[in-house]
Amino acid sequence: MTDTPEKLDARGLLCPLPVLKARKRLKSLLPGENLCMLADDPAAIVDVPHFCAESGHTLVEQTDAPDHQIYVIRKKA
Repeated sequence: MTDTPEKLDARGLLCPLPVLKARKRLKSLLPGENLCMLADDPAAIVDVPHFCAESGHTLVEQTDAPDHQIYVIRKKA
């Protein structure tokens, strides 16, 4: 497991693409590794936490940047 989270830039993508791309990227990670996703789709504020809750991943952090949101998702064990 690495200390540097995997990065996914989903800015410019609309629902459901940010969540679909996150799901695909998480499949390549080891359990417990983090994915840092950038998104600017307003629906992601609802979609990402819902995706994590439904799939068993942990939403570690959700932060607002000036023009996008930053999500840190930990892959389920």
